Amino acid sequence: MTGIILSGGKNTRMGGQNKAFLRIREERLVDRTVRLFRSIFEEVILVTNSPLDYVDQDVRIVTDIIKGKGALGGIYTGLFFAASSQSFVAACDMPFLNKSFIQYMIINAVSSDILVPETISGLQPLHAVYSRRCLNEVERLIEADRLKVTGIYEKFRVTKISEDIIRSFDTEMKMFFNVNSPDDMKEMN
Repeated sequence: MTGIILSGGKNTRMGGQNKAFLRIREERLVDRTVRLFRSIFEEVILVTNSPLDYVDQDVRIVTDIIKGKGALGGIYTGLFFAASSQSFVAACDMPFLNKSFIQYMIINAVSSDILVPETISGLQPLHAVYSRRCLNEVERLIEADRLKVTGIYEKFRVTKISEDIIRSFDTEMKMFFNVNSPDDMKEMN
């Protein structure tokens, strides 16, 4: 399985500051995520539209094939370049990713096109496993400018991971927390 890190957001709520370079306990979010992914996956792909900002990372860096299509465009690009038939996708602004839970997802993704955690807040599409079989449908939705990630779910075998299972790995479900604003930064530190 390939690990895909999405780092292409506009960062508007952070005043344009790249969230990947925010620090938690003196470590940049991107460094934290790359370190975790490299401990799990043989192939790690970072999808970004500013590749020169990430030249210090020991991962494969790719840019969006179809520009300006948000997270769905990033997923498409990552799946396109991935050597594996399945990929775990996460956003770079998630400081509390849980290695054991990701490994659980890898083991349980075998018979699914999409494996996604489901909490009381809904599905977590930026912390999910996607099959390369999704590529054509993702491309079709991008061409139609229908950019909601979960828009592809209706066409595929989707396995949802229940909140009970999620909480057995992370009782507070902090693994899905993402940094979107200065207030989130305060909560993070």
